Amino acid sequence: MINVTQFSHFRLGGFSETRFLKYIYFLVAMLIYMLILCANLLLIAVICRNRSLHEPMYMFPCSLFVNELYGSTAFFPLLLDQILSDTHTVSVPLCFLQIFCLYSYVRVEFFNLTVISYDRYLAICYPLQYNSYMTSKRVSVYIAVVWLFACFYVVCTVSLSSSLQLCGNVIDNIYCNNYSIVKLACSDTRANNIYRLLLSSISISVPLILIFYTYMRILRVCFSGSKQTRQKAVSTCTPHLVSLFNFSFGICFEVIQSRFEKSGLPPLVSIFLSLYIIVCQPLLNPIMYGLKMSKISEMCKRLFSSMLLFIQLR
Repeated sequence: MINVTQFSHFRLGGFSETRFLKYIYFLVAMLIYMLILCANLLLIAVICRNRSLHEPMYMFPCSLFVNELYGSTAFFPLLLDQILSDTHTVSVPLCFLQIFCLYSYVRVEFFNLTVISYDRYLAICYPLQYNSYMTSKRVSVYIAVVWLFACFYVVCTVSLSSSLQLCGNVIDNIYCNNYSIVKLACSDTRANNIYRLLLSSISISVPLILIFYTYMRILRVCFSGSKQTRQKAVSTCTPHLVSLFNFSFGICFEVIQSRFEKSGLPPLVSIFLSLYIIVCQPLLNPIMYGLKMSKISEMCKRLFSSMLLFIQLR
């Protein structure tokens, strides 16, 4: 008979004894967090303040930047606290709150990238009808659906996991992870597994099919179109493709890190795999969209020039 015990906290087993190195890790994590905040806040401010950027091709990336802030803030403050902690424990409600935030961050990111691929498809394949297809109202509806569906998906996931009876409270990671909690369960997890299998299959396959279809159509237009059309497609699709591939790598790394045996992996490699999607995606997106989209880069240059002029005048 298994002794089932309910716990008031979880212990994050991914942290090792680092002694004085923990202060270095703290400073590195703090620097990364500040870079993510500054880069994404800058681009959000640039897009919101300039009415010329209130267009679908900029509003969808703006939703991405907001999501990067959301996911990073769900992760880094607790990480910074745990680095300096000696016990590495987190309360059960806070742990499930972090699971909700991180999982909804990943879902919003994926659905946002899917909508951006559709937007790029309309802009390249139907340039004359683009403004009638992608109105401000439709952009608002698409963004709202992306966030609402992602939150609904994760609420169901967290609800099923939080009702499980657990036989342990040690999460083999440096942050709260739903799969790690399910592995601790003593109760029947078939409902969790069936739900995740069905809804995950739909929520992954449908966006992937849409992304694949849109880029097949874009490639067809590029091959049959003029040099100017190809240049436009490359300039507008490059940030999205780089972000999409980087996100895919992060998902693969997370699956490898959480689903497979990690005994042969060095601790730093395991941590890198688990943090890739949370750290690299929020850093890469503002860089790619800020550099590749000419209007955004031009507005950023003007903003920096104004700031420098203000400092000199003072």
